[in-house]
Formats: sequence, structure tokens, C-alpha cells
Amino acid sequence: MSPAEAAQLIQEQLALESESDDALSDLSSDDEDVHFELRIDPAEDDVENIPPAPARKRARSDVENIPPAPARRRAQTKQRAHSWKTERDADAPPPPQRFLPAREPGVQLRAEDNHTPLDLFKLFFSENVVQTLCRNTNKQAAAKVARGAKYRWVDVGVAEFYQFLGLMFYTSMLKVKHVTDYWRRNTIFSIPFPAQTMARDRYRTIFWNLHISDPDEDRENDAKKGTSAHDKLFCVKPLMDTIRNVCKAFYHPRRNISVGERMVASRCHAMRQYMKDKPTKWGFKLFVLADSSNGYTVNFSVYTGKNNFPMGHGLSYDSVMTLTDKGYLGSGYNVFMDNFYTSPKLFKDLHDAKFGACGTYRESRRDCPRSSINALAKHSPRGEMRWIRDGPVVYVKWMDTREVSVCSTIHAAYTGDAVQRRVKSKQGLWSRKSVPCPKPVIEYNKHMGGVDLSNQLLQYYTTQHETVKWYKKLFLHFLDIASTNAYILHKELMQSMHKKSMTHKQFIEKLTAELCGVSLHCEEPKAPPKEDGRLHLPVCRAGSSTDGKRASDGRRRCVYCIQQGKAAGPAEESDEWPSAEERSPSACGAAHTG
Repeated sequence: MSPAEAAQLIQEQLALESESDDALSDLSSDDEDVHFELRIDPAEDDVENIPPAPARKRARSDVENIPPAPARRRAQTKQRAHSWKTERDADAPPPPQRFLPAREPGVQLRAEDNHTPLDLFKLFFSENVVQTLCRNTNKQAAAKVARGAKYRWVDVGVAEFYQFLGLMFYTSMLKVKHVTDYWRRNTIFSIPFPAQTMARDRYRTIFWNLHISDPDEDRENDAKKGTSAHDKLFCVKPLMDTIRNVCKAFYHPRRNISVGERMVASRCHAMRQYMKDKPTKWGFKLFVLADSSNGYTVNFSVYTGKNNFPMGHGLSYDSVMTLTDKGYLGSGYNVFMDNFYTSPKLFKDLHDAKFGACGTYRESRRDCPRSSINALAKHSPRGEMRWIRDGPVVYVKWMDTREVSVCSTIHAAYTGDAVQRRVKSKQGLWSRKSVPCPKPVIEYNKHMGGVDLSNQLLQYYTTQHETVKWYKKLFLHFLDIASTNAYILHKELMQSMHKKSMTHKQFIEKLTAELCGVSLHCEEPKAPPKEDGRLHLPVCRAGSSTDGKRASDGRRRCVYCIQQGKAAGPAEESDEWPSAEERSPSACGAAHTG
């Protein structure tokens, strides 16, 4: 063999060896790809969220963190279990919670006692509460006068303070531009009632010096600013705690309750929050628990700008768990909430505490399913649904005009329910169509509006108006809660006796009159006595006479004048006596009143 032939043979052998090495490397690469594709975070629950090739190559260096084969098999099983199901798949909800309220739901008052609006309002603003307000207001006014205030002050008493509150509700019923316009005089826009009840300067000085807490204790709390011992709500806490306790004492909610936010409009920078989705975007933020059936404010808390709840699990979790007090409510309640509060941990903990829960949710929340296996498409038809059950919690997605995501520990995913929707045909004609709808979506729409209804009732006749002090905005809000809850108590009492209740407007009107100590209906002023109605008022003749005749020529004879024996008219001077029709009062040329 020549040297050239030997060199060619060696090159062919090296080429064959390199090809076999490449084949082996490709096989090992495929095995590694399969191996690393199984290393998925169980919280993701989505086999399609595999990292791209560069990320996989970077992960190959961390060979010692490869889970064992049993863990990979469990991950695969979990992925298959969390694929989305359709309405054709049967769902088994958890056993229903037994409803065991701590008291009989409804008003905790005797309907036979005939409670007036003032009686119901005094449940919240009792005489003891008003005495405390008067005492603190008098101390605040005395301190201001000592510092050189330019007005005269006389201590306010309980009766006068109730009149002051009555004028507050009067201003909520009759709105004007400025508070001083209620005391305008000698104009067509004058309003007489406020001046008859209280002088303008007296009303304003009471409001200027209105104080809820003890001013001396306020100064001690203000000295602690910047420390953990400082309480931002100290100056409203005495009244706030009283209103909250009374709200829970005289009414026990029915089974379906809702949690939501409420905004109290304020420009003050202290504790001011912003919520872009609310009609009132700037102001104080309150977390509210309300009865879904009537909007009664059961419990509330004021947000101070940080999580002031003691549990430490996050604001949304802690606010719900604090408001749903099992010692007060009992068990078996169904709590409805929006996606700000909803989380798998909250729902499972509520279920363990024997509370049902239902609400919209955000997919970005931890432990929420994000699988794309058999998921809804972006252009799925209306009425299409998917669901996943994870223990007691069922996650439902339903396509309406857009995708709706709801989870629940109360309901099955789909029970054959449907809703009516207006659809437009290709010809441009509108018609109604029955669309399948998951049970959690229907129940959420039915019971979630408790807080919204409560906010709506508070806004009808609110006492809110411009003020400099932030705590006075909350004081006015407590007034609104008291009057609105008192009206709901009145409605519930009347319904229990099968009687017709007053409207909200009639209730506030009567409450205003009773607080001011006057009658709602004023007597009409007596009309001046009428003079003798049978007066003789001759009618002037149209035009003037130019032919030398008398101005009375052509007039008919007045029957009344004949009866009274007055001077003869032109008819007596004529040769012809007037007929009976001409002598009737309706035909008389003179005007008679009466």
C-alpha cells in the first residue's frame, strides 16, 4: 500500500468515528431535553410554560438539582389533573356548610314597640354619646377662646346638639351653594326654617369646635407622632367604636354577606387614598362588611395607609378575616368579594372556619391555576366555560362579552343555569338568546352588591360638605351610617309586621323634624277675611263716544242694581224694557265678584 492510500484510509476511519460521536451526542441531548422539560414548578401547573432553549442549556449545568423519578411522575400527574374541564364534565362540590348564626338573623328589636325615626337614630347617637360630644366640644371651644378666638361661646347642651344634628340632616335634604345661604334674609331665595331653629353664628361655632375625643388626650397622642405608639384614628375612635358596636348589636345579618371598599371624599392629605375605579377617587378608604339583602352596614374599618390588621398575611387577607368575626356572626355564612380580596389561601382558610366564599379572582395570584390545556380561546363563543377544581375551591372561566373568572367554595361549576343576553344578527336585528352560565357567576352577580347598595343609600341624603378638619369628614360619615342603618331597621320592622314603611326621603324628613323638636307639617297661614263679594264694578265701555251720546248708552240694565234700588241705568231710560235674559247677572255689563 502506498503512503497516499494509507493516509486516505486513516481519514475515512476518523470521519466514521466523528459521525458516531455526533450521533451519540444528539441522543444524549434529546434525553437531557426530555429530562429538563419535566422539571416544572408545581405552582405553575402548565406544561406549555417550558423555558426556551437557551434557558434549558443554562439549567443543564445544575445537574445535582434534578428531582428523582417519583417527583417527576407526581408533577406529570398534577399537570394532567389541572387541565380545564367543560360543562359536559360533572363536578362534585364540597358538602354545604351548616348555617348556624349566633343569633336569629334580622333586627334585634321588638316590632311592637313602635319605634320612631328618632328612637332608631338614638340607638347610634344616644344621649350618653351626645353628652360626651358636648363635653369635648365645650373643652375645645374654651381652649380656642383662651387662645384668642374672636367669637362668643356658650356651652352647648344635649338638646341643642340634637337640634344641630337636625339642621345637618336639613342641609342634606335641601342643598344650597354655601351653608350661610340657609340664613339669607329678605330675598326670594330666603329659607325661613334654619333661622327659626338656630342662629347662623351659633350653628357655625358649634361646627367649628366640634370635637369627638378629649382634647387633652389628643395632645398626648400627637406628641407620639413618628413612633409606633401613635394612633392616627385616635380623635375619631370613641365615636367610631360606638357606631360599630351598635351596628352589630341591633341587627344580625342574613346568610349572604359581602365585603368591599367605600370611599369618603376628602382633600385632606392625612390617610388619603386613590382608587381609580371608584366614583369617588380621592378620600378615606373604608373596608365594609354589608348584608347583601338590604345594604345594612354590619362592620367597617378605616384604612390608615398601612396594614393595621394584626394577622400579617397581607391587606386583602387580613381585612376579610377581621371583618368576618366568627364570634359575632356564627358559622355557615357565604362571603362574596371582588378580585382584590380573593386568593386560594383565603378561601381555604374561610372554608376551614366553616365560611363559604365566592368572588372574582386574578390569575396572577399565587396558587391560582394558569394552565393553558383546554383553556378558553380569545375568541371563544359567548356561553363557553371551563373549570378546574382544587380541593374545596372551584375555578371557573366563562365567556360573556369578555372572559369572566370566578372561584367559589360554595357552588358546583355548572348546574344547567342560563342567562338572557341580547344578540345582534347579521341582518342587524336584535333578539334575546339563552346563554349557559356557571352557578358561581350567577350567585356572585346576585349577592355581591351588598356594599354597593349600602354606598348608594348613603349617598342619597348625605350630610357631607366642605370642611377643613379631616376628622369632621369621618364624623359626617358616621352620621350617614347611623341614619341609613336606622332607615333599614325601620324597613325591616315594618316588613315583619306586614305594614307599609316610609320611603327613605320621608324617614329623613321626619327624623329632621323630631331632632329639631318641631312638627313636620306646618299650619298654613290664615287668609285675610274677605270683604263683601257682591260688589258693583262697572265695566268701562270700549272706545269713546264722539256723536254726543252718553257713555252709558247701549248698556244693559243690571239686575243687582234694580234689587238694591240703585239709580236707574240706561235701560230704564229706553223705551223698551229688557228681557229676562238681558236682566240676568251673566248678561250684566257690570262685573260682580264673590
